[in-house]
Amino acid sequence: MGTRMPGWVNEGYAEFARRMPRELSLDLLEVKAEPRAEGKPVAAMMTAEAVRLRAALPPRCRRIVLDERGAELTTVNLADRIRHWMAEGDDVAFLIGGPDGLDPALKQEADERVRLSGLTLPHALVRVILAEALYRAVSLMRGHPYHRE
Repeated sequence: MGTRMPGWVNEGYAEFARRMPRELSLDLLEVKAEPRAEGKPVAAMMTAEAVRLRAALPPRCRRIVLDERGAELTTVNLADRIRHWMAEGDDVAFLIGGPDGLDPALKQEADERVRLSGLTLPHALVRVILAEALYRAVSLMRGHPYHRE
């Protein structure tokens, strides 16, 4: 959720997306956030954003919602999940909320909820952190020494 990110966000995301193997490419799909208008209820804005997110998703995909109340994963856990998702054969979509988060109904529809951090993170930074985490997990799967325990 969100467009027109600062250059450092775009560069950070692009760096990790570039490093991903061809069979596990990262494709960023930016969806415009609902304009924050005075008097418009937050719930209505999140509902409008959810409609746009649903329309942007591939027809068959596993929906992973990034949520502070989701499952906390280690890099090893994430690598295991990626192996599982690969075996299932569907595309995977990670949904990052806008300034107010994700619509509760959209969260309920998700196949999984994942937590990146206990910290409150700006949604622009989340795409960089997620791309790096995915790259690190795939590197671990391939036996690369990028991951150290």
